[in-house]
Amino acid sequence: MPSQTFINLKDAKKQRVRTALLNEFSQHSLATAEVARIIKNAQISRGAFYKYFADLTDAYLYLLQEVLVAIHVPLGQTEQQLAASDYYQMVAKFVDRVHQGPYYQFVRNHFLTNEGILPQENGTQLEPQTDTQWAVMTLCHATIKECLLAPDDRARALARLKKMLKKITE
Repeated sequence: MPSQTFINLKDAKKQRVRTALLNEFSQHSLATAEVARIIKNAQISRGAFYKYFADLTDAYLYLLQEVLVAIHVPLGQTEQQLAASDYYQMVAKFVDRVHQGPYYQFVRNHFLTNEGILPQENGTQLEPQTDTQWAVMTLCHATIKECLLAPDDRARALARLKKMLKKITE
């Protein structure tokens, strides 16, 4: 995660760095990304980059966290299980929000190349309380990934999700 030096930057400079990171990681995988392009676009020195981030993976993980916060609609905690139609609507809105927003290519690249090479994080995901919650969460995330990787198949993927959610939440 970024250093305190980065966190304390003025907003304009911090935004330049974020924009440079987003541009780089939207166009290049983590394996082919280059600090040189990032520092050129952010108008910072190489030393500053390494003062802000330990390495490219650290910068990527920072940006990934920022993007996830920006695109997730807060679901809130509820003791009740939602209806299948509620889950379906949340996934459909989420997919539309990502696809139409500035983070689409970044998220798509994440699923295509970067997800498999990142270190596995423990305890950072919401832990399902029941088998049904696990099934719903797994289906929703798989459908989101499918919709972002194959946008032309969005309707089919969402229809399948709707059908399966109805079966497991009945």
